[in-house]
Amino acid sequence: MSGPLTIMIFVALAAVLVALGLGVFSMLKGGDFAKRHGNRLMRLRVILQFTALALIALAFLLRDG
Repeated sequence: MSGPLTIMIFVALAAVLVALGLGVFSMLKGGDFAKRHGNRLMRLRVILQFTALALIALAFLLRDG
């Protein structure tokens, strides 16, 4: 697997983790922030997960052997 693709995968996975953490934190805190941003954070997480999975699939397609 190439170096830049590996880095992109780890960055995408870290972004998913951050979005998930923000979503969980906002749900636990509740209040106005959760009402305004809860769905937006969920959509962001889904988009980031799709991106991470697409990069992993691309890495499998480009692997040697």
